[in-house]
Amino acid sequence: MSATMTTVDDSSPAATPSGRRLLPGLVRPFAAALSGVLLYASFPPRPLWWLVLPGFVLLGWVLFGRRLRAALGLGLLAGLGFMLPLLHWTGEEVGPVPWLALAAAEALFIAVGCVGIAAVSRLAYWPVWAAAVWTLDEAVRARVPFGGFPWGKIAFGQADSVFLPLAALGGTPLLSFAVVLCGFGLFEAVRRFRSRRTTGGVPRAAVVAAAATVLVPVAAALAALPLVDDSAEDGTATVAAIQGNVPRLGLDFNSQRRAVLDNHAKRTEQLAREVKAGKVPQPDFVLWPENSSDLDPYRNADARIVIDDAVKAIGVPTVVGAVVEPDSGNLRNTLIEWDPDKGPVATYDKRHIQPFGEYMPMRSFVRIFSKDVDRVRRDFGPGEKVGVFDLAGTKVGLVTCYEAAFDDAVRDTVKHGGQLIAVPSNNATFGRSEMTYQQLAMSQVRAVEHGRSVVVPVTSGVSAVIRPDGTIVRKTEMFTPDALVDEVPLRSSLTPATRMGPLPEGVIALLAVAGLGWVTVRAVRARQARRGEA
Repeated sequence: MSATMTTVDDSSPAATPSGRRLLPGLVRPFAAALSGVLLYASFPPRPLWWLVLPGFVLLGWVLFGRRLRAALGLGLLAGLGFMLPLLHWTGEEVGPVPWLALAAAEALFIAVGCVGIAAVSRLAYWPVWAAAVWTLDEAVRARVPFGGFPWGKIAFGQADSVFLPLAALGGTPLLSFAVVLCGFGLFEAVRRFRSRRTTGGVPRAAVVAAAATVLVPVAAALAALPLVDDSAEDGTATVAAIQGNVPRLGLDFNSQRRAVLDNHAKRTEQLAREVKAGKVPQPDFVLWPENSSDLDPYRNADARIVIDDAVKAIGVPTVVGAVVEPDSGNLRNTLIEWDPDKGPVATYDKRHIQPFGEYMPMRSFVRIFSKDVDRVRRDFGPGEKVGVFDLAGTKVGLVTCYEAAFDDAVRDTVKHGGQLIAVPSNNATFGRSEMTYQQLAMSQVRAVEHGRSVVVPVTSGVSAVIRPDGTIVRKTEMFTPDALVDEVPLRSSLTPATRMGPLPEGVIALLAVAGLGWVTVRAVRARQARRGEA
């Protein structure tokens, strides 16, 4: 009788002791990257905001109790898993180098934050400290370098979530803090519950405390619901947002600058005909997008005539986005209030200008990596004054495109009397990428944060009208001419978030610093104790 035997090659990598150690060793790095991917997947245009919670559950498991050096590497993987797909649009027309550089820089910030999270995970009630550290990390990213880059703030992925009312209570910092706390709290609650069932050594109070870190953010969001109010305190205004479209996608869309201007003028004149025919109501004022005239109307007589004719046709004040070229110094990204009788009567210069887009830091160094650096031939300069226009009796706060990501830029317009917020934007450079939806979600969050209607006119879309409760009531398709006309509620009361300004962020930052300081003191004392024993 014979038998056939199957043999295993003991020399294969998986069969060796080192191979058996390798696979478990890859679990945490893989989980770290996956946690970042889940954070990305929670952002628009996907309606999957809740994925942020398993994302932080996984990140909590990855970082809990880790050594700081390991946490740095794992945090970098989580940051790359988050930022690489989230910021893919930055390389839409200029290739992978700027995209990879920006994503890596932002991921490095996250990695450093994860070191802090791993450190405070040794403390009691660590989800609270960890959520504060993450929020502090977001605050730093929003300020440095080059004025900061707030993209990827957890709050901006929560435009449709149950946590959104917290924006009205404490702004985007509190919203981010609550969501992160809930995610880390879920992990801690599961960890404590499993430990209690398996070993019985975990006090019931510890399980209850962990559960509280999940329930308190949810309860706070429900309690904040009365702060979300879209009533018309100051009556209503009928506003029109013009989307003229661009002649082509990509960086070269403005090579036909006159075509961009003509598109917006023609769509405004078409709207005037529709109003005259009774098809749409007469707007009280009209909003054009950022860069709707890249020909300086103060210098170019033809551009001035085109704009003036369009504004006279519609017969109401119109906000025109233009590039203004002073005799000397930097260019200005300017919003012009254009009166049908008087012409240009007021201006607002964009205050937060985009590094590597509107001005070029380290030009000679960056040129080594990308020849596209010289597309920015003359830098833009920042404005200094807050923009609020009085348009037919309505005070409209002005936030130009990229500025919507910055807390202070939006808050200032409301504190200066804005009853409605306008966010004129130009996203044509980024094609049909997710960027326009990510930015639109920011405007939804800002609407709730400050209790204001938000109107977003975009050169190529998506243009939208947003109620003070964050609901999008009208929007356009991308890369098609259109005009949105809607009656929006006007409001002048201030939410707690608007009144307190940066205070909630400051309190959370101090909480993070206190937690990190506590860990540091404990580590120093432990080291001194070991030396004393030696």
